[in-house]
Amino acid sequence: MTYLPLIQIIVCTILIVLILLQQRGTALGSAFGGGGEFYSTRRGIQKKMFWATIFLGAVFIILALLNLTIQ
Repeated sequence: MTYLPLIQIIVCTILIVLILLQQRGTALGSAFGGGGEFYSTRRGIQKKMFWATIFLGAVFIILALLNLTIQ
């Protein structure tokens, strides 16, 4: 089971990138230097990124627990 830590590192890296791309109360454009003067709801890619962050967070926790129980 040497693949488990490697998979956990990959999931962690993707999770960090997704979290850094999201900003509270602003649209995705402000992460790349856009305005962001008003609050907007999540639509399109922002909604997919939000759900992917939740999913990858759960996968990371499951991998961490598996890593504890197997080793």
